[in-house]
Amino acid sequence: MVRLRPPVASRGYRRGVWKLADRLPGPPTLVRVGLVAFVLAWLFGPYALRSAVPIWLPFLIALGLEVHFFVGAVRPPPAQSPDRGPQTSDRERYGYEAEELLLVRDQDRELWIPYSGETEEELQELLDDARELPEEEPVPAVAADQEPEAQRMRPPLRRFVAGLGLIGALALTFWFVESRTGWNGLDPNTRAEATARFSEEASRVAGKPVTIRCDEAGDYVGAVQHADGVAVVGGDLAYLTPERCLDLYRLAFKDEVRSNRTALALAVLAHEAWHLRGVSDEGTTECYALQSGVELGERLGLSAGRAQQIMRRQLVENASRGRASPAYRVPPDCREGGRLDLRPGDTRFP
Repeated sequence: MVRLRPPVASRGYRRGVWKLADRLPGPPTLVRVGLVAFVLAWLFGPYALRSAVPIWLPFLIALGLEVHFFVGAVRPPPAQSPDRGPQTSDRERYGYEAEELLLVRDQDRELWIPYSGETEEELQELLDDARELPEEEPVPAVAADQEPEAQRMRPPLRRFVAGLGLIGALALTFWFVESRTGWNGLDPNTRAEATARFSEEASRVAGKPVTIRCDEAGDYVGAVQHADGVAVVGGDLAYLTPERCLDLYRLAFKDEVRSNRTALALAVLAHEAWHLRGVSDEGTTECYALQSGVELGERLGLSAGRAQQIMRRQLVENASRGRASPAYRVPPDCREGGRLDLRPGDTRFP
């Protein structure tokens, strides 16, 4: 039985699409570009990103993907199915390009017949001629695993080393930027002077001598703990993240105000001071902290109007942040004249 397959004119279009796809960047390139973009965003982007994602996480993911790509590249590829298209001998025999050949299934044989609009009788004559030609033995393809091992390993190994080099360069960039621009970039005497000032201000809020430390090692607060500060209720020691310490330092020693960042740093310092004072409920502590943050901001260099403005904004934003952390949402009594108003006779709130 003879079965005809339509001319394969669409193969040229598919080959064009495949060539275009080959020009697009591969997964390893996309991973490396993504890693560079993320590290830059982490270093110079919003603090919300730094507090939500620890910097080691993208490096660990990138390293795992590089290993995955390397193992996949050195693993022997699966055996390829034989090419069902017209072979070079077919094109040499008939003098036609592949797009002008017609596949004919004749019992257990496949014959490629030149086609350019012939009638059925003419096709039958071409088919009879093709049957008389001797069938060629297929030329076995060289298996991929027959390639020299060193030659096959060289390209994936080179790409793997390049990926590791990029990861190392980004890690070095991160270390350099952090050591020169962050809290750790300050000299030890300056950091000690700043933390002494923070401790003094926290002691005024707590009503007793307390100590504030900046957790440079990230053992107590930061991205992993999802907190900007921590304190034992009724204790005498609290930890703040280096980012919050840097914001407080810029305000108290450099007169630099960064709006929300400055307001958040004041609120965190006051919040932990109220915990040291003995208040355990997070919502109540936050209400007291927003009120104490006004006077705290004034003592660190803000004008009375500016201090009240930025802390009032923190109070407004507390409702939206409370959806993610309901425990920190201030109670309804946190209002002027309410049960939690620290200055009932004062019309300013917070």
